[in-house]
Amino acid sequence: MLQERAVEPPADPPLGPPAERPTARVGVGWRALDVVTRRREASIAVVAIVLFGYFAVSATNFTTENNLRVITQFTAPVAILAMAQVMLLVAGEIDLSLGHIYAMAPFILHAAHEAGVPLAIAAVLAVAGASLVGLANGLITVLTGVPSFITTLGMLFFLNGFTLTISDGFPKPAPKGTVADVLGGADFSGFWWAVGLAVALHLLLSSTRWGIYTVATGGNPIGAREAGIATKRIKVGNFMLAAALAGLTGLLEGFRITSFEPLAGGAPVMFQGVAAAVIGGTALAGGSGTVIGALLGAVVLGTLRDGLTIKGISSFTFNMILGVAIIASMVLNVAANRLRLRMRQT
Repeated sequence: MLQERAVEPPADPPLGPPAERPTARVGVGWRALDVVTRRREASIAVVAIVLFGYFAVSATNFTTENNLRVITQFTAPVAILAMAQVMLLVAGEIDLSLGHIYAMAPFILHAAHEAGVPLAIAAVLAVAGASLVGLANGLITVLTGVPSFITTLGMLFFLNGFTLTISDGFPKPAPKGTVADVLGGADFSGFWWAVGLAVALHLLLSSTRWGIYTVATGGNPIGAREAGIATKRIKVGNFMLAAALAGLTGLLEGFRITSFEPLAGGAPVMFQGVAAAVIGGTALAGGSGTVIGALLGAVVLGTLRDGLTIKGISSFTFNMILGVAIIASMVLNVAANRLRLRMRQT
């Protein structure tokens, strides 16, 4: 007869931490790739550093104080408008009238100051007037269902005519003094405004309930409404915030050049703001965006414009590069999103 043998249970695993499984991500390359795909700002930061280094080596006088001042002057207005657009794009909207709010706000300040209002209070009134335009854009969009592209396109033409009417089509001299220096008149003050606003808006978008609701509103509007989020209020609030930032940008630039121009800003600077936001990693479809990326996108555009100018390359070439950069950044954003999803699944 066969003798039965007791089946011994498997030995207990040895005590101590389990052995780590080798994964493809432990390498430095995978870690760097993981950082780039998780942090949208990382890739555009690398581009900004490479561009700055290239022009510093190849372009004469690129790193002088005067030229750095010029770069900040190119960067600051585009950066603030880009951050304004980020708040709207993340919420699933866009405002094409920001460039003309930019042009209108200084003339509100001028009219108030001419009427005897102190300059600081006149500046507040100008920004408040700009935000009222944002309120109108927001209410028309959310209450009528008209796409914000159409609403703000109509507002763009209205504001252009309104600004030319209240200014009689002529520029006005900007007041001078301490308030004017703070509001863009002093060297680098506009750029420091852009940096400060970038920090504040980054915290607003990433660390507050308003920011979480903004992302939810743009990413999944139906789900956000079912979760009890007042999506209409979120959109209107972001329209007002974006318009206020555009009005402030107009004041900063007006005080910088010591003149309020009725044809300043407009569609070109507005579209540059959209371009900086897109290059910085903000999705046009809504629900995803980065304020710091928008600032870095504006730095890239400012560095490109200044560097190409020093090297004697025409503005036509800059526009060609800008177009290619927008398309390339969108392609890279789509590819990065797919890679990010793939890495999360592994």
